[in-house]
Amino acid sequence: MTTILHVNASGTIEGSISRAATAKLIADLQPTHVIERDLAAISLPQVDETWIKARLVPETDRNAADNASLALSDELIEELHTADIVVIGMPIYNFGMPAALKAWVDLIARPKVTFAYGENGPVGLLKDKRAIVAVASGGVAVDTPMDFATPHIRQVLRFVGIEDIAVYAAKDLLDQAA
Repeated sequence: MTTILHVNASGTIEGSISRAATAKLIADLQPTHVIERDLAAISLPQVDETWIKARLVPETDRNAADNASLALSDELIEELHTADIVVIGMPIYNFGMPAALKAWVDLIARPKVTFAYGENGPVGLLKDKRAIVAVASGGVAVDTPMDFATPHIRQVLRFVGIEDIAVYAAKDLLDQAA
């Protein structure tokens, strides 16, 4: 049984290259369950002072306002815990990841939940997971000096403990299918 968390970060619904590439990846993987997280369909909040302070309160000491502030973050993190494989469709916008994906990153990177600080620095807590990222770009080639999105998403995934990461140019995935 394989569960995939499918994170779509493209703001484009129809004709999106990253959406088409992740759909192909998921079809090829034939999972038993897919958790869909379409970042264009919801508006993720930016982290603010309330959220930043609430995430540092021990769970047993949180009040109702703290819990409410962290509720969406908890839901997103639960999706990561449930998934065996995380498939991310990531377009490059202005040399980086879309703001919606950055908001997702901010909400899932939580101390003592998805990472902890050890003697030698941060340690990711999401173990035994795999990530596949399909990167779409109209002008910045993947893994070139002007691509700031791909190294960023790799770093974030490693930071939370996902070490098995494959990155593909979305167009190449679709060309292989043709």
